Amino acid sequence: MSTERGFTLIELIIAIVILSAGVAGVLTVFSTTVKSSADPLIRKNMLSIAEQIMEEIVLKPYAPAANTAPTGCVRVLFNDVSDYNGHDVTGICDADGNAIPSLAAYRLQVSVTDDLATFAAATVTQAKKITVTVTKGTESLQLIGWRTNYAS
Repeated sequence: MSTERGFTLIELIIAIVILSAGVAGVLTVFSTTVKSSADPLIRKNMLSIAEQIMEEIVLKPYAPAANTAPTGCVRVLFNDVSDYNGHDVTGICDADGNAIPSLAAYRLQVSVTDDLATFAAATVTQAKKITVTVTKGTESLQLIGWRTNYAS
């Protein structure tokens, strides 16, 4: 019976190799997660842009008006919900068409489509689905909302 206690050199080397492999695996997962996660400021800016344009759209009248929608950054002539359909710009502007330099790398896309299927159980006869997509680089955020013709 041996009275000595502790690890042998071989046992110590095997333990170090096993622990190193485990730590390397954990660090690889952390590294991949950090590289693929959105920068919090970019994500916050994208959400702010999407919420602002969504609010701007839903506050417009439902029914189409007589004039045609302009293209580009100027949205001042958009006078109803449908005018925003197909709006696609790189570089964010305010509602009056003034470019916001710090948001020049962001892309804004808007889609407005008829959508009665969502409200089939209700007595809604006219509804539009509004999809706002904001992208910057490889990051993308999509906000979906609906506008009904509650005034008719």
